Amino acid sequence: MCELLGMSANVPTDICFSFTGLIQRGGRTGPHRDGWGIAFYEGKGFRTFKDPAPSCQSKIAQLVQSYPIKSRAVISHIRQANRGSVCLENTHPFTRELWGRYWTFAHNGQLTGYETMETGHHRPVGQTDSELAFCWLLNQLEHRYPEPPVDMSEVFRFVTALCDQLREKGVFNMLLSDGEYVMSYCTNHLYWITRQAPFGHANLIDEDVEINFQEETTPEDVVSVIATQPLTGNENWQRMKPGEYGLFHFGKRIATNQAELSDVPFAAPRPGNQAPTEPLV
Repeated sequence: MCELLGMSANVPTDICFSFTGLIQRGGRTGPHRDGWGIAFYEGKGFRTFKDPAPSCQSKIAQLVQSYPIKSRAVISHIRQANRGSVCLENTHPFTRELWGRYWTFAHNGQLTGYETMETGHHRPVGQTDSELAFCWLLNQLEHRYPEPPVDMSEVFRFVTALCDQLREKGVFNMLLSDGEYVMSYCTNHLYWITRQAPFGHANLIDEDVEINFQEETTPEDVVSVIATQPLTGNENWQRMKPGEYGLFHFGKRIATNQAELSDVPFAAPRPGNQAPTEPLV
């Protein structure tokens, strides 16, 4: 299996601390030696770094680890290959355009019976079940919303229904972002934590590194991190349940199918057609 790492923040924030812990699992403290990748959103654009080499040995990973790129939405992945060869085109995360914005996706798990899923013009480049599942998701979204949707809450509830279908085909832990929202979906292993004032110290599990977040933040900062396994040993990570999704918006978890959090409104990305109101299937 692979491991995921995501971040949502209300101010541009670097992920160097968490990324330092993750890349150790790519061949040093974990078996995920078959490549790694990370995507940082900056405004409407994004930067992606990928390498099919083990992250613990990658010079590119060392660059990212030491270069504090600041972003409000980040998705990262370290790979243990089970579908497709070890090569750059099979390395997560994957990014495609939909509704005039970039969507980024990473998957942990293994699917069966996925080969015949219709992807329309969203064709996979590599051979992984993950990229094909992402293209299928985009195709379903495009059919459901031919124009950019107004109600993003409907969009992500529809994505959750699609994830439920993919979960029937095997293990499907996922991170998805459009640069504003970060969505997580759990089949078996996924954790999250929200850091906000009063900030404290944190110690990585996989590397002898400690940070005092109070020295790196302001009292208004809110940052949520999602990971396959907790990255720190002295913080209270929340474990997601099978079939649970979480939606994060600028650092705050604003929705989940475990308990709806309605105090934060969904932002409409741009004018367009509203989604149909029939039950999700």
